[in-house]
Amino acid sequence: MAKDMTMTTSGTTSEATFDYVIVGAGSAGCVLADRLSEDGASRVLVLEYGGSDRSIFIQMPSALSIPMNMRRYNWMYESEPEPGLGGRRMHCPRGKVLGGSSSINGLVYVRGNPADFDRWQDEGARGWSHADVLPYFRRAESRQEGGDEYRGDAGPLATRYGTLKNPLYHAFVDAALQAGYPATSDINGHSQEASAGWT
Repeated sequence: MAKDMTMTTSGTTSEATFDYVIVGAGSAGCVLADRLSEDGASRVLVLEYGGSDRSIFIQMPSALSIPMNMRRYNWMYESEPEPGLGGRRMHCPRGKVLGGSSSINGLVYVRGNPADFDRWQDEGARGWSHADVLPYFRRAESRQEGGDEYRGDAGPLATRYGTLKNPLYHAFVDAALQAGYPATSDINGHSQEASAGWT
């Protein structure tokens, strides 16, 4: 976030006015706040319901199942009953903490599916096609391995490929390939409809 940042806790009131109010201090909210405040002339307020992301369970990606299942860090949303699953509801983790869902998912960086953005455009949300939003994703990201037509290399959000030495990871990818999913080296690249390594 911006160099001049003041953090307040619940119950704090202020008469201050702001040029921009951003709801949610997840990856997108923090990057947007940084962009809007970088000129030093704009006053930006970021509102986040959740608390600090300093828990050891958040800082240690291999512990992702712990914060993902704690009401302190997760809104605990569920899907509607799924007909294909015998009416069961699926657990839909969404972060309630600084860093948002990125803080409770093992630090996996996954953008929205391109088909979803294109459907929004088709339904009337002009300027929201995947082609329209891709430049903003690229500007937000600084991938350690460098940029390309899908990935950025100079933004405030640092990403990199993780180490993939766990045999369960390889078994999962192999199972997806055997089930007929195509392979991809980048889940945020050309297609998300594939079996891939996570970044």
